[in-house]
This record gives sequence, structure tokens and C-alpha cells, in this order.
Amino acid sequence: MAISYQRATAYLSSLMQKHGVEELARRLRPKPGELPPSLPGHSRIDEEQVGQRWSLLPAAETARPQLLDAQTTAQMEVYERNIESFVGTAKIPVGIAGPLRVNGLFAQGDYYVPLATTEAALVASYSRGAKIISESGGASAALLSEGVSRAPAFVFANLEELGRFLQWAMEHEEQIQKAAEDTSAHAKLVDLEVTVDGRHVYFLFVFNTGDAAGQNMVTFATNAAVVWIKENTPVKPRTVYLEANFSGDKKASALSLQRVRGKKVVADAHLPRELVEAELHTIPEAMAECARLGLLGSVLSGTLGAQAHFANALAALFIACGQDAACVAEAAIGTTNIEVESNGGLYVAVTLPNLIVGTVGGGTKLPSQQACLRIMGLAGAGHAQAFAEVAASLCLAGEVSLTAAVCAGHFARAHAKLARGRDIPFLPEEGTEVYFSHEWR
Repeated sequence: MAISYQRATAYLSSLMQKHGVEELARRLRPKPGELPPSLPGHSRIDEEQVGQRWSLLPAAETARPQLLDAQTTAQMEVYERNIESFVGTAKIPVGIAGPLRVNGLFAQGDYYVPLATTEAALVASYSRGAKIISESGGASAALLSEGVSRAPAFVFANLEELGRFLQWAMEHEEQIQKAAEDTSAHAKLVDLEVTVDGRHVYFLFVFNTGDAAGQNMVTFATNAAVVWIKENTPVKPRTVYLEANFSGDKKASALSLQRVRGKKVVADAHLPRELVEAELHTIPEAMAECARLGLLGSVLSGTLGAQAHFANALAALFIACGQDAACVAEAAIGTTNIEVESNGGLYVAVTLPNLIVGTVGGGTKLPSQQACLRIMGLAGAGHAQAFAEVAASLCLAGEVSLTAAVCAGHFARAHAKLARGRDIPFLPEEGTEVYFSHEWR
């Protein structure tokens, strides 16, 4: 994580001018001493516990009515298994993008998609992409693969021990599978992969988790399998770690990009040229070139995958619908492909290999999140695969809209108008005529 000499010097000089050497040193020193009182930290939620927490918090007089309003107070017990040290709820604006037509293996129909965000222009952009995709017949979407992983690691004294352990483990794969699956009626071990590095071995447990996102489910199942291994293996490992950062949990990884973690979904659409020109104010050739530049930029910057902004769609959708928002770190990797077709129209496709989503369990049962899932008709059991296809189709809409906005010179302008209430010139200033020039024809 290098920083240029000039920038480092300028930053240090500004700090010295503001504070001086002794003050900077004082700020950085450890400061032992009595701490403020701790808040009651367990997960039980009742008026007494919540009141005790607020009695210790700064700015309680103004903050408490905002976080602990009458509705939150009336239903606060429903949050008991979702948070500790509860003091209230945060209100995030929810907008609706769509309707978005999805022609999926599991999702069929027109969906109004709830998005929770504080970023102006976001819902408008996804609605624009959804409109042109829907007018073109909708997005085709296919869930290709499923599997949620957990990766324990075992450390041995040497390679000889490691080899004997692996031989034993392969001979007892059925027992390991049974120990894992006995923890849940829904967890099914579908793969068990082995990676060796020196005297360390990583097991990649891959489970199907039904309609749940499954992060806790695979943790409990893998833990049971590891306990059984430790108790029964004749070759005792020196140490065992339930997760050794190999699964890709909540981080972008090359392994997840190449395989699947959660649900792998592909979505595509064919957009007629006349619709692109009339509604997106650009032409297919410009969008394809912009996508090629984006692909090159992704390579030059070392990005995992190549896409414009999957994270925008997924963060807003995850928060609205009770998904684990931290999983956006891995779910938002993937690829976008934009091509001009032989008939002059535009072909757009997205591939997302790591959609960690579910429609049961976790935050999906909370009141607001359950309401958002109901708006789409995707609440409860039997809908997780369809939800994943809608999520991928939403990302497709965002790629179309953002790429078009950059091509037509609308990207900065839309944010200025919707977020700041002011206008700025087009880029280029003459408007979009440059993209309709004879050079493209």
C-alpha cells in the first residue's frame, strides 16, 4: 500500500502544522484508565434492558425518539435473534424499481423491486434499465449452480502425518457427511474438496442450503463434521481451525469467481436498436465500446471480474429484503458482456457466481424486510432460487442504465439533478450528437 513521496510529505507537513510533534505523539499513545460503563450486551430485548442502554448513551434526548419510535417499541421483541445491545431501528428510504420482467427458470413475471438506499439517482437508474429490458421482452435468467462453503484447516507435524490423515479422511467421507448433515434437515453436503499447502490441509465443505442463505447453517454443519474428525481420526492434527479464510466468506476471491458460493446466475437481454436510441439516448456501438474500455480498465486495475456496479443493486436489495449486507463483498463480483448484434441491436449479459441470498431465516423474517419480499411475491419457502434470478436481472438493468448514462453524457448530470437539485452541462457539452455520427454507421 504505497503512497507517493510528495503526497506523504504534504500530509505529514499538514499534521505537523496543525498539532506539532508532541501533540501527535500524545494522541497516539495508549491511554489506560477507567472506561465508560458497558451497555447491557446480551440479546434479550425488553423495555428495561433498552432503557438501561439509553441511560448510558450520549445525545439520548434527541437520538432516542429517532431510533426508538412508537412502532419499533411496539414490535421490538421480533429483533431479539437478530441483534445484541438493541436500542432501536434505523430508517433507510425504500424506493421501487420496475416493473422488471424476468423470464427465468424459477422467476416468471413482472417484479416491482424494493431498494433501500440513501443514494439519489440509484432507483431511477434501475427503473430506467428495467423499463427498456421489459419493453424488449424481459430478461432471461438461469440459476446454474448452488453451494455455500465453509473451509476448515488442519495443521500437522509433517507431510507424512498429513498424508496418512488424508487417506483416512477419504476412507471415511460418508461418516463425515453424515455428521455434517445431521445438524439440519436442509443442509446437504454436495462436495468436499482438498487443498494442501505444506503441512496444512484445507477442506472446502460445499452445501446446498435450501431457501436459506445458509451462512449459519453451513457453519454449524461444518463444525459438527470437524468435531467428528477430531474425535475419530487416528492421526491427530496439531491444531484445527473451523474457517481458515479459504471459503471466500464475505470477501472477493478468485476461487468464488471461478466456481460458486451461494447461487450462480446468468441473465441476459436483447435490446432493439430503436429502443436504445429513443430511451437511452445513445447507440449500441457506443455502449459496446464503453464496455470494452471498462473491461480493459478492470484488467489494468486488478479487479476480480469486470462489471460496472453490481454492488449498487445488491446492497440496496439486500438491505431492503433482509439479506446479510456484508455478503455484497463477495456477491458483487462477476462479469458483464455488452455486444452489438448483427441486426444492429444490443446484447447484454451478466454472470454472478456468488449470490448469497435466501427467503427464509436471518433478517428475512423482520417486519420491513418481510414486507419487501411480499411486494415481489418472494417471501418464505420455495422462493430463494427465483429471488436470485430477480437479483441478477436487477444487476443487468443497472449495467444497461449506467453504461448508457456514461455514453450519453448523463452520468454526472443525473446525480447533480437528483442529489443536488441543480443542473450541469452535458459531457460532451453539445449533447449526444457525437454518438450518432457517421463514424459509427
